[in-house]
Amino acid sequence: MTLNIAVLISGRGSNLQSIIDNVESGYIPNANVSVVISDNKDAYGLKRAMNHGINAVFIDPAAYQSKEDLDNALLDVLARSSTDVLLLAGFMRILGSDVINAYSNRIMNIHPALLPSFKGLHAQKQALDYGVKITGCTVHFVDEGMDSGPIILQKSVPVLDSDTEESLSERILAQEHIIFPEAVKLFAEGRLYVKGRRVHIL
Repeated sequence: MTLNIAVLISGRGSNLQSIIDNVESGYIPNANVSVVISDNKDAYGLKRAMNHGINAVFIDPAAYQSKEDLDNALLDVLARSSTDVLLLAGFMRILGSDVINAYSNRIMNIHPALLPSFKGLHAQKQALDYGVKITGCTVHFVDEGMDSGPIILQKSVPVLDSDTEESLSERILAQEHIIFPEAVKLFAEGRLYVKGRRVHIL
């Protein structure tokens, strides 16, 4: 049975590309990226999807009167794409409860920090400002909180004295491209089991 993956993006889609590449190589087994959805019509990630023959959908937030209407439009696209798992790869909106409940423990997000530290936007700058020596990235299941769902995988990245937000972001991103496909692979293989706040890898 093929795992249908939907990916939500807002920008360039480098994590999307890593997912596509790992699906096409077979590293993520028995999987298919069925749709890429963006809230930004100019997102380069939509072009990445089209380059691989993947359905690319722009959902215009301005076209909907409420967040609930926007979420319903998203749910409609996901349903028509027979979505099994939803990946947030640089998607800059918070999903509503209807979407989260419909895909409970089937929505993954990649965040550029070692959660629960440095939630929200500009996590790399937060790490630099705080003066930590180690930061990294986290793949987690999405719940209704801000970057608060059960953690699947994490990867640490040292913070160098010479780091800028840009240089640190690039080194973290390189690790994101490794652990996000790894987490999706574990999901595709049926090896993730959630109990409370813990994600067990079978």
